[in-house]
Amino acid sequence: MCGIVGLLLKQPSLREKLGELMTPMLVGMTSRGPDSAGVAIFGAPPKTGRKLSLFWEKGAVDWKKLERDVHSAWEGRHQISSVNRHGILTTGTPPESIRKWLASAAPEIHVLSVGRSIDLYKDTGAPAEIVARYRLDKASGTHVVAHTRMATESAVTPAHAHPFTAGQDFCLVHNGSLSNPHLVRKKLEPLGISFVTDNDTEAACRFFEWRMREGDDLTTAVERGFSELDGFFTFLMGTDKEMLIVRDAFACKPAVVAETDDYVAIASEFRSLAHLPGVRNANVFEPKPEEVYSWKA
Repeated sequence: MCGIVGLLLKQPSLREKLGELMTPMLVGMTSRGPDSAGVAIFGAPPKTGRKLSLFWEKGAVDWKKLERDVHSAWEGRHQISSVNRHGILTTGTPPESIRKWLASAAPEIHVLSVGRSIDLYKDTGAPAEIVARYRLDKASGTHVVAHTRMATESAVTPAHAHPFTAGQDFCLVHNGSLSNPHLVRKKLEPLGISFVTDNDTEAACRFFEWRMREGDDLTTAVERGFSELDGFFTFLMGTDKEMLIVRDAFACKPAVVAETDDYVAIASEFRSLAHLPGVRNANVFEPKPEEVYSWKA
């Protein structure tokens, strides 16, 4: 049992309040996922370059030293904005080059996401603790995809927390359990696609991103997943351009959508939507089985 949360703000005037509106939604899902939580925030891209969301797993945290080391290793402009064990590196150096350099120069640091719009934060602990730890209630942006986890089939670590990412500006959160992630891995690994964890959700995330690299749009990639991914799921996904939700053929994992002229809000239970402005007049519904719902950012 886990909790999913999504919020897309249609009204630009609300975007400075993204974190403020999201926080009660995420905290409201604590009973569904008390052991870890994560938040992917999509916002304005930098003028140049890409952003890498970093997590400092072990040892003393020294982001200033890392920034100096990056400048020593690579020409150009690089900047790290940090809070606690998370840092956002903005750089003009190709992300894969930075990723390979970090693997040898700073193995205590993990790359959580790459893109122009996405900032990703995830850690172990109760959702309210993680919001406070990383000041997520102050976040601004166009949309957010978030998750509270109750581990059932893999370890409780920051790496196993959701959202999972693959490629650039793409993330996925999952409530449910897949029965064939090993078969998905067996299909993708010969294609050069590597995995970081043994979590079943990572298999789904990398499958969808692979299909998009092969030319599918996100909806088509998800529809292909109906025949490739076996199990129970409510998937909520975000890109720099859209937010999407889909449930399996049995729709046994809950999800509620509330849509107004100002926003689209999604949660596993309505109690996480009840505080939102104008929700009494929203179009509130449960997504139908194997029907893809998508909203543009």
